[in-house]
Amino acid sequence: MNSAINAVKSQVLRSSLGVAENLVPLLKESKFRESGVLTPDEFVAAGDHLVHQCPTWSWATGEESKIRTFLPPDKQYLVTKNVPCFKRCKHMEPNEKLEKVIEDDWVDTHHYSEEGASKPAESLSEETDLAATATATTPAADDEDEEEAVDLEDFVENEAEVEEEDPAAAAPNPPVSSDEGAAGGDIVQSRTYDLMITYDRYYQTPRLWLYGYDENRKALTKTEMFEDISAEHAQQTVTMEAHPNLNAPSMASVHPCRHADVMKKILQNVQESGGEIGVHMYLVVFLKFVQAVIPTIEYDYTRNFSMN
Repeated sequence: MNSAINAVKSQVLRSSLGVAENLVPLLKESKFRESGVLTPDEFVAAGDHLVHQCPTWSWATGEESKIRTFLPPDKQYLVTKNVPCFKRCKHMEPNEKLEKVIEDDWVDTHHYSEEGASKPAESLSEETDLAATATATTPAADDEDEEEAVDLEDFVENEAEVEEEDPAAAAPNPPVSSDEGAAGGDIVQSRTYDLMITYDRYYQTPRLWLYGYDENRKALTKTEMFEDISAEHAQQTVTMEAHPNLNAPSMASVHPCRHADVMKKILQNVQESGGEIGVHMYLVVFLKFVQAVIPTIEYDYTRNFSMN
């Protein structure tokens, strides 16, 4: 009963915000540094930078009848397609049966294999040292091991460093099947997602949209898509909405109500550490902190935040 009531409340709120968005004056003067928000022109500039840095992203127009006049017709939203998702969020949950205390309070969370607590796992993930100084211009020397997805609160409480990735570095290889020899080395099939970023006029921030497909390119159900969203954010931060530029089924959307606050805190932390983030970097940073919501969807971004 409570879930049904909450669903109705959420629908009423979304409908109200949809009407309010058209009544809110369009932001024309930059308030990026003091408020963490974007003007439409700044959104376009940040989008151009993302497309330049990461060609897997591109601009799209959408339905002609849904073009928003405050954005260029050919730059209504950003999209990247066929993004792999190899595992469900529940597979990332800690399992005490796989843990072993290595030294003092140091715990190896995957020391044992899934088959039993006495059999050591085949490999252990390596720890990487994270930089302590924040800057938006320091190039990375080498590719680093894949970071764990972080909670939004943890993200803004730590100092952050933006690092350039080596454009010549090879992308990580997807996992292969356990019976690789018998199957001829076929790659394990995975879910894929189309990700889109729109400009939310009401909150004056980017907004992320997701639409998923199974291994056979069949559209995922709402329940299936929520398997790839962290339990902390499912049904709260992430809800099913209608895309503003497309006549399409409802998509999962990361609600933008906290985006400006998170960005503002990141800017403050970086500035206190002697660094600086330009407004053109907004979407690169944005894609990093929403990783906490969709930790298993392996979308591409060209710069990393390292936290001490």
